[in-house]
Amino acid sequence: MNETVKTLLIGFALGIALALASTARAKTVEVNMTVRELEVPVDNKGTKQLMWTYDGTIPGPLVRVTEGDVVDFTMLNHEDNKNSHSMDFHAAIADVLDEFAEVKPGATKKFKFEAKYPGVFIYHCGASSMAEHISRGMYGVIIVDPKEGYSDAFPKPDREYVLVQGDLFSEGASVDQRLDGESWVGSLINGKVFHYDPVHDANASLSLQAKPGERVRFYYVNANINDPVALHPIAGIWDRVYDHGNPHNVSQGVQTFAIPPASGAIFDLVPPGDRATNNAIVDHAMTRALRGAISVLMTNDAADPKLGRGDKLIVR
Repeated sequence: MNETVKTLLIGFALGIALALASTARAKTVEVNMTVRELEVPVDNKGTKQLMWTYDGTIPGPLVRVTEGDVVDFTMLNHEDNKNSHSMDFHAAIADVLDEFAEVKPGATKKFKFEAKYPGVFIYHCGASSMAEHISRGMYGVIIVDPKEGYSDAFPKPDREYVLVQGDLFSEGASVDQRLDGESWVGSLINGKVFHYDPVHDANASLSLQAKPGERVRFYYVNANINDPVALHPIAGIWDRVYDHGNPHNVSQGVQTFAIPPASGAIFDLVPPGDRATNNAIVDHAMTRALRGAISVLMTNDAADPKLGRGDKLIVR
């Protein structure tokens, strides 16, 4: 056997081995959600408003898979609801008239899709009017981790937090008012105004925590129906920003980063390692910042070891 043929055979064998290894890693992930229309707290005082939700929370449940996995999704539109609802995964390549079609109360929608691209993606209801369904809280996050795992370009974080910014409109706001930005009263962070900001809201009992020097990774998704987000870490600089959460789309040393509506990005912050510090993760558009879009990261040696890990990526 000559050397050229031998080299080709070795390359072919390696290609098959890599393909088989990739197939072996890929898996099917079952995701089940129930749409519920119910009153939920929208601020730290406990003020309730009628919202529409996936599984009763804003945002809905965090979905996390690996690039190449198949998501086997089932959505029940609870029979007590008054409206039709649907599911639009931005991580899916599908048919808007089939997989993403709305279903009436009491009905179930099932579909599958392969998560082909790594990143952080929004999911949301696409039923009419989409503006009302999204702004009433029908959104959440799916993280698709890269199949290659961590690397020098995409280092493993010490803690991870998911933050979703959305709109709060006054009770009873019409579809047209929502579309035109009228009756807008505040910004929700993971479902509440100033959710993690005890500086601006005395009723806030939660904050984000880390230890000095830890790499803190934020998966930030913009669920606003009209407005972009200008994300800045006050008293810090984003060490790395991964646009759309894709490890190939990396910028370094970023002060403020724009996130369009219905999009997201990954932000790495590394606070000083020699002392306790605080950062405010803020939408630097002051209208939104001072009406709810500020989250405080408290960095000290007493940080709760459970926060930002395991099932505590969305702090509730």
